[in-house]
Amino acid sequence: MLMLATPTPSPAETRDNTAFDALLWTLSRPGLPRKLPEPGEGTIITALLDRECLVYSADPLLMPEIMRTGAELADIDRADHVFLGAMTTSDPIADINIGSDFYPDAGATVIIRASFGSGPALRLAGPGVDGAMSLQLDGLPDGFWKARAARLRYPMGFDLFFVDGARVVGVPRSTTVEEV
Repeated sequence: MLMLATPTPSPAETRDNTAFDALLWTLSRPGLPRKLPEPGEGTIITALLDRECLVYSADPLLMPEIMRTGAELADIDRADHVFLGAMTTSDPIADINIGSDFYPDAGATVIIRASFGSGPALRLAGPGVDGAMSLQLDGLPDGFWKARAARLRYPMGFDLFFVDGARVVGVPRSTTVEEV
């Protein structure tokens, strides 16, 4: 009789799987926060990046963690994953990869630090949102949502993750965001 052993995940694998699950959950339920296993972008980096990824980071403090994944550094317009940290200007939005007509899924995944529960009120609508919902995000530069809207040509676009400590909120390219 042949007995097969089921591998036991390491604590790091469990952490990364939990982070990946949180990220997918937030994209399927735009605007609703989910808890990450650890605060900051570190768990997102280890959950999403590998040697096949092209990565841009505006925050040099994230570079050691990014380099440990084996991901290749790239200019923002070629990157699969874009870590913008705490944004001071909306200018980088103009350069983010939105995919192409043939490969709209090649649009980047963008990770930004923000504060939840304060700042301008936003109204989110679209797939995954029951009618409409409100969200408050602080820490984004003036003109951010206008710059995003100017770049999206659905299905082309980019998906957003906002990180506030150990919480994350997803806003996929299919979500309409209105400042109220």
